[in-house]
Amino acid sequence: MASRELEGMYQQVILDHAKEKHGFGLREGASGSSHQINPTCGDEVTLRVHRAADDSLASISWEGQGCSISTASASLLSDLIDELPEAEVRRRIDAFRELMQSKGTIDGDDELLGDAVALGGVSRYITRIKCAMLPWVALEHALATPA
Repeated sequence: MASRELEGMYQQVILDHAKEKHGFGLREGASGSSHQINPTCGDEVTLRVHRAADDSLASISWEGQGCSISTASASLLSDLIDELPEAEVRRRIDAFRELMQSKGTIDGDDELLGDAVALGGVSRYITRIKCAMLPWVALEHALATPA
C-alpha cells in the first residue's frame, strides 16, 4: 500500500474512534481508577479498570475531553485490552510507549497494538505524543491504584 494511502487509512481510523468512542462512559465496580491531565493542551481523561473473576482485565471505562488524538487513543485502548492478563496489558503499554518514542522510525507491532498503530504518525510531533499517551498513562496508573 502506498504511503499516502496508508496515512489516509490511519487518519480515518483516528477520526472514526474520536467520533465513535469505544468504552466511553464511566462504569461502577472498578478495581482501579486514574484521572490524568495534559497541561500542555488541556486534554483530560478519567479511566477505570474493571477486572474479571480470574483477575484479568475485563475492560476499561473512561470519560474525558480533548483533541481527537487523545480521544481516539482512549477508544483504541479500550478495544485493545479487553479480557487480557495484566502482564499482557503492560506489554502492550510498553509497545505503545516505544512507538510514541520512536519519532516515526518504527511502524509499531500491529499484533500487539492492533489499530492503535494508526497513532504511530503522532510520534513525529513532540507536542502530540502526550495527547496519545494520556489514556495509556492513566491505565498504567489505574492498574497500580485501587479504586
